Amino acid sequence: MQPPFRVEHIGSFLRPQRLLEAARAHKAKRLDEKEFRKIQDESIREIVAFQESLGLPSVTDGEFRRRSWSAGFIDAVDGFGLRDGTLTFRTGSSIVGVAASPYARAPLRRKHRIVADDYRFLRSTVKSGVPKVTVASPPVMHYFLGPQAFERAVYADREAFFSDLVKLYRDEIADLAAEGCTYLQLDDTALPCNCDAHAREDVAARGENADELTERYVKLVNDSIAGRPAGMTVATHLCRGNLKGAWMAEGGYEPIADALFNRLNAEIYCLEYDSARAGDFSPLRFVPKGKRVILGLVSTKTPALESRDFLKKQIAAASRYVPLDRLGISPQCGFSSAGGGGQVLTQDDTRRKLELIMNVAREVWG
Repeated sequence: MQPPFRVEHIGSFLRPQRLLEAARAHKAKRLDEKEFRKIQDESIREIVAFQESLGLPSVTDGEFRRRSWSAGFIDAVDGFGLRDGTLTFRTGSSIVGVAASPYARAPLRRKHRIVADDYRFLRSTVKSGVPKVTVASPPVMHYFLGPQAFERAVYADREAFFSDLVKLYRDEIADLAAEGCTYLQLDDTALPCNCDAHAREDVAARGENADELTERYVKLVNDSIAGRPAGMTVATHLCRGNLKGAWMAEGGYEPIADALFNRLNAEIYCLEYDSARAGDFSPLRFVPKGKRVILGLVSTKTPALESRDFLKKQIAAASRYVPLDRLGISPQCGFSSAGGGGQVLTQDDTRRKLELIMNVAREVWG
């Protein structure tokens, strides 16, 4: 069994309370590294068993060793600091916070392997399904700060910064390949946020061109994964931010669709499509033969369960642009991308959402 699959999930799961408490105790130096690792290992075994009990074809470690979806990359690299970006997280009625974004305050170097050790443990625990690794996509390290994403005393220009980023990803992908990894997912909030009209205005105000950024980010991703072995499938997941039900951007995929689908070297596209904020399906007309689209139709921002009929109608609508045999279904994002407590969905909600996806997939594709 190898990807692509009809059913996907994006990777993160709700942390059990004892894992959250252990992380706080470890940070406060009340729990040593060995005991913390033991609790992480036990929690990962449990979330793997949970995924296998549902029959999910791909299996992750829930991102349980990370503070958040992107922190696994940032924390493993020397040279990063954090600054507030320009985009805010918001709901339909209020602004709930500003996203802190990474910037290079010193030359970027791996402190240690970023996700390869995590993959090794995950692979040892999986009994069924394909172990999948998720990691923040390279454009995430630049988009939200633009020219402020690196100190000029460290990198003379954007190309020098990108060159070191590419090396980080290539080295990590080589280590993943050596561990036998066959499924890599790049999580990208940069390209979909670059569809938002207000965000594009911000990009122009800081002296950049949004369309040039799209093309440059596609090359950045392609350069970063250029050394992957033939047997490693790459998926890219695109969403507009997910923080306890809030988001950063809105707007359909049209501004990036041609570059995204025709020039970015991924086989699978897991696309946020759970609300009108993601636009309609017409940008999928750019998807070439041989590529698979996973429709993120089920929301992780609300416990309300979508109707099967609605989901099937959405799949049918998307099939006007991409043949049904190259479509699949997933949640629009992970179930706990922020990592900490206070999530919108419970573990029972998670089960019900994933069971719904599995049932709809059986009804649509058999």
